[in-house]
Amino acid sequence: MPYEFKERTIKVIIDQSQCVSCRTKACVKACSLYSRGILMIQNSIPVLREGTDASREGTECLACEEECRLRGFNVIRIEALIQGLDDYTRTHGG
Repeated sequence: MPYEFKERTIKVIIDQSQCVSCRTKACVKACSLYSRGILMIQNSIPVLREGTDASREGTECLACEEECRLRGFNVIRIEALIQGLDDYTRTHGG
């Protein structure tokens, strides 16, 4: 079961099953450098800091996904939740 949380307009999905063996923990480092540091390592896997409301505190910087792709195991996926996009692409093609 993937670990996921929502920010304002995105959903962050992490396949934590591979995170234990990741040596870089690049996602957490990126979060502290480019965002507000809402991610932390707990039991060798990235999770939201205790008491964090990602929908308010997350900056949607996408750095965790990119750093995981470049320096980790590419196990973070971000989905942009854009209301009306499905209707738009059905009407206008996509």
